[in-house]
Amino acid sequence: MNKQEIIGNWNIAKGKIKEQWSDLTDDDLLKIEGKTDQLIGTIQKKYGITKEQAEKDFAKFSKSNLSCDSSEKDSSCCN
Repeated sequence: MNKQEIIGNWNIAKGKIKEQWSDLTDDDLLKIEGKTDQLIGTIQKKYGITKEQAEKDFAKFSKSNLSCDSSEKDSSCCN
């Protein structure tokens, strides 16, 4: 999922993100507003990990939770 797609599907993504990183608050998610760089930075700060690790964790999460596969082509995820 690219940056534009996460912004366009932010309401869907927020719930999945909060499940994965429960230390993120609603205020954090409001400030992030779908901006991938801000999300990674916030994960880095909240969890005390390196930027590289936060990027790696987000990429893995994004691939398995935010990407559309062929069975989801008609869902709101891919619109």
